[in-house]
Amino acid sequence: MINEYLTHTLPCGLKIAHIPTDSDVAYCGITVSAGSRDEANDCLGIAHFVEHTIFKGTTRRKAWHILNRMERVGGELNAFTSKEETTIYSIFPGDYYSRAIELIADIVQNSIFPGKELDKEREVVLDEVASYRDMPSEAVYDDFEDLLFAGCGLGHNILGTEDTLHRIGSAECSRFLKNLYVPTNMVLFSYGNINFSTLCRLTERYFGNMNHSLDRIARSSSSEFQTFHNIERIDTHQSHTIYGAPTFGMFNNGKYALSLLNNMLAGPGMNSLLNVALREKRGYVYSVDSSATLYSDCGAFAIYFGCDAEHTRKCLDIIGRCISDIADHGIDDKRLSMAKRQYIGQIIVANDNHENVALALGKNMLYFGRMSTITETSEKILAITNDEIRNAAAMLTPDKASTLTLA
Repeated sequence: MINEYLTHTLPCGLKIAHIPTDSDVAYCGITVSAGSRDEANDCLGIAHFVEHTIFKGTTRRKAWHILNRMERVGGELNAFTSKEETTIYSIFPGDYYSRAIELIADIVQNSIFPGKELDKEREVVLDEVASYRDMPSEAVYDDFEDLLFAGCGLGHNILGTEDTLHRIGSAECSRFLKNLYVPTNMVLFSYGNINFSTLCRLTERYFGNMNHSLDRIARSSSSEFQTFHNIERIDTHQSHTIYGAPTFGMFNNGKYALSLLNNMLAGPGMNSLLNVALREKRGYVYSVDSSATLYSDCGAFAIYFGCDAEHTRKCLDIIGRCISDIADHGIDDKRLSMAKRQYIGQIIVANDNHENVALALGKNMLYFGRMSTITETSEKILAITNDEIRNAAAMLTPDKASTLTLA
């Protein structure tokens, strides 16, 4: 959330969004509506693999030249993949906008995915696939969503599998790039001290010749979610559990109440309801966290906690009672008012992280065509009613929730 941004759409269909600042550091990149849910079944993991290998050579540059292009002026080049987006961006001294935009345009349009480089990077990703199982506190999230969204594009790990990764070569990567990295499926975002007209001219110079059209596998999600209560045995001293349920997607107006409820239940504050109930009062857990992940057509709410196995059932019962009580009775007006004030304050503090603001600009422009200001978001939060909180909690009660424990 910011208070001022500028937008422009190039004739090729690429949207540009810019936050003007007086900072000496700039952030610039592209957000692409291309993630793991856009993969064919025989190429699971290709979105993430393309993100890794898009830096490995273009028709103009070898991998070494790509890696050094921004580094040599003190900048850096980054990328990450989610289930619905891939983002490629650079952080750099503000005098090097032209260098950054030209480099990003080159790798988006001209990457050739050399076979030898793919083989080397494949080993890196395969090691990532193997090693994430060593972190059950992270693996349990992926496993939970795999079960929750079983049978649709959201129901598989972003990393892919050993078998599917071995099937991905230069041709598959090039096809994925050509089909999804297209102007109407991307947003170029910028946060820095540059004249907006200059930014638009640079973007037109380096991206303006793109003209291929979108060719995407249809995105679909299940209309009927089956609950489950699974326990998977692993060799670990601690039990790792997710309590969660499916929700609506990012375009539903109920997202503000759900986000506030998430913050109240087990958000970043040490005074969250479940942190007090599970850790401060009883000492059952080291930490408890909740998250509301909203995709374009559906979402997932998840509460994670790690504890000794003997306390797992007790923690689940406490979580269920807490949510059911909110669904039945709501929150008293004083506590609700305090929760709103705390959440707005956290948003204001988070807005001071310029990198996160730049990245949020890209995603919001991609899906909504605009970005809410802090004032607009604060007004939405202040307007949340007790009934809306109760409705949000009603989606998460024990009769609708599923659980997964790695123990």
